[in-house]
Amino acid sequence: MPDDSLTRLRIALTVFFALDGFVFAGWVVRIPAIKEQTGASASALGLALLGVSAGAVITMMLTGRLCRRYGTHRVTVVCAVLLSLSVALPPLTHSAVALGAVLLIFGAAYGSINVAFNSAAVDLVGALRRPIMPSFHAAFSLGGMLGAGLGGLVAGALSPTRHLFGLTVIGLLVTAVAGRTLLRIPAPTPSREVPQQTSAPRRKGTRTRGLVVTFGLIALCTAYGEGALADWSALHLEHDLEATPGVAAVGYSCFALAMTIGRLTGTRLLERLGQTRTLVGGGTTAALGMLLGALAPSVWAALLGFMITGLGLANLFPVAVERAGRLAGPDGVAIASTLGYGGMLLGPPAIGFMADWFSLPAALTSVAALAATAALIALLTRRAAG
Repeated sequence: MPDDSLTRLRIALTVFFALDGFVFAGWVVRIPAIKEQTGASASALGLALLGVSAGAVITMMLTGRLCRRYGTHRVTVVCAVLLSLSVALPPLTHSAVALGAVLLIFGAAYGSINVAFNSAAVDLVGALRRPIMPSFHAAFSLGGMLGAGLGGLVAGALSPTRHLFGLTVIGLLVTAVAGRTLLRIPAPTPSREVPQQTSAPRRKGTRTRGLVVTFGLIALCTAYGEGALADWSALHLEHDLEATPGVAAVGYSCFALAMTIGRLTGTRLLERLGQTRTLVGGGTTAALGMLLGALAPSVWAALLGFMITGLGLANLFPVAVERAGRLAGPDGVAIASTLGYGGMLLGPPAIGFMADWFSLPAALTSVAALAATAALIALLTRRAAG
């Protein structure tokens, strides 16, 4: 495939990653207003919000099969349309049950497009022979920051219905432009990695599945930390360290900003260190940073810990998903993504239970434990993973 086609394909995929983050963040900042509109209690809202993760996890494996049958580019465009349309549904609901139902649809679209464009990105990484996967996830993070910032600006002027309908219009317009490029350029011929030699095809297939699940567990450990910090960092700063609400809100922003910076520099890091050392170093860094963030006696030390954690976790998920995709194609991406989002689903309630049993700072150290586990998994499987 000509270099200019690969460049245009990279730009189009980057746009879809950014659009995904932009739309999702736009929905997140309107959750308080939609809670008030539906009259849902905190517990009812929590159950309704599980619809996003549940819808994503349920459809990810199916999306892997659709990508193999119809191609990753077509599935990406269709899912982008569904994502853009479904984000307008939550403000039309007036009960927690109805909200949960439409969030299943939104979550299904969100999970499906993640499998589709990650699979397309894996093929492009193989064609370019450069470890550019973190740059796509950096685009997602930047899109999320832009969507959250815009949502904060318009929250006082626009109702949730108008705001999220605006996201639908923007999403459809962006999909029409970037999707045209994506549909015109055929997907690069994927190059699959083959695990080290085994004596029988059945054993080789079993070994491949085992490696895919291994990388999925690394994704799970990473997503657990992301979900935990998104839901509990502000509460830890405000209740345990007596920060003001404004300062407490900065906690997750520091983490997200550091993760974005880490992903923007991820390609150069991977080229210098390689994938195994990047995974081991990132997991170790995140573990040390989260111990500081959870156990530090001052707000500013905790914020520094959150930033170190973000830098450490930044490239674990992209590398894990890319390696799983190189081994098993869209099915590998689907397995790793399902395990990853399962970790994001598990993290917040697990932290809550542990906080009740022990304390919130002690519960947050589980993020450090899983980050260290990710580093250990990468170290122990370095020979089998090539």
